[in-house]
Amino acid sequence: MIKGGYMHSNRYDSIRAIRWLGNGVELLDQRRLPGEASYLVAKSATEVAAAIRDMVVRGAPAIGISAAYAVVLASGERFRSSPASWKQDLEVDLATLRAARPTAVNLAWALDRMLSHIPELEGDPVPTLAREAKRIHDEDVAANYRMGELGAALIEPGSGVLTHCNTGSLATGGYGTALGVIRTAFARGAIERVFADETRPWLQGARLTAWELVEEGIPVSLIADSAAAYAMRRGKVSWVIVGADRVAANGDVANKIGTYSLALSARYHGIGFMVVAPTSSIDLAATDGSAIPIEARGAEELLRFAERPVAATGAGGWNPVFDVTPAELVSVLVTERGVVTEPTEARIASLMSAGSPAPSA
Repeated sequence: MIKGGYMHSNRYDSIRAIRWLGNGVELLDQRRLPGEASYLVAKSATEVAAAIRDMVVRGAPAIGISAAYAVVLASGERFRSSPASWKQDLEVDLATLRAARPTAVNLAWALDRMLSHIPELEGDPVPTLAREAKRIHDEDVAANYRMGELGAALIEPGSGVLTHCNTGSLATGGYGTALGVIRTAFARGAIERVFADETRPWLQGARLTAWELVEEGIPVSLIADSAAAYAMRRGKVSWVIVGADRVAANGDVANKIGTYSLALSARYHGIGFMVVAPTSSIDLAATDGSAIPIEARGAEELLRFAERPVAATGAGGWNPVFDVTPAELVSVLVTERGVVTEPTEARIASLMSAGSPAPSA
């Protein structure tokens, strides 16, 4: 794993999956975990886009950070080949990156932020854009630390928590969103046990979240996705803690498929449902969840596993990889700006207003 580069008091913080090399982006290949920790170095925007599309790198914040570094690579290549027209030529690379994963709003957010610096640039664009991409990366880690503190403050000692998909260092610039809350709460002694859904069909919970927690020495029990409601009924879970790929203006949350089911079960069992996401994941242009594009991937991801068929020959498949949880099922939304209890359009608008404190009720 890529370690180091950040200072934080939490000892459960050793993993980094993205590193800028100056002439490329080093990515921990998440397709090969947990069996093998191997790295892919992407040296062009096309290669970064392929890494995002093919799940080498995944998780909304990590996708955005990788795309920001890809803009640095593309701008350098375009400037060297055609100094007079590099800004126009760059549009092709930006379009390729935007199309890589449509649901994660951080991708477009990071590209737009990088793009905002381009009109003013004269000469070699790489130094300025590299500083901005590194700033995006560093800000993400700092936001995760802040969210970890805010979310952990809500968790009572002795709790069991359940999480879905992977929201840790592998999905972000480092430390994690929902898993960052879990790291901080465990370090404080508030969490006794973490339950991780396996998260079919890519098994991000089994392959990635369980791996991260084992690496950090945090006790984790893997459960089948379909066992979550029973774990709640048995009193094993005090909080469900998840991330988000996009949050609509009214508080509806798009996240890994299966999140909606967990929210329904949590509400039925009187369990808190916590969404942890940076404000870069909030899309005020999406009025509600119906405006969020939901990515569908190939049926083969359901019908096969590790190149082996797991379904009857001739069976079809439907493979949406995200679902939308209505805002009324969200107990709290934790961002780096503060905590929103029972999010609504008005409360999220207040959160996103420049300089205004986050509402707590």
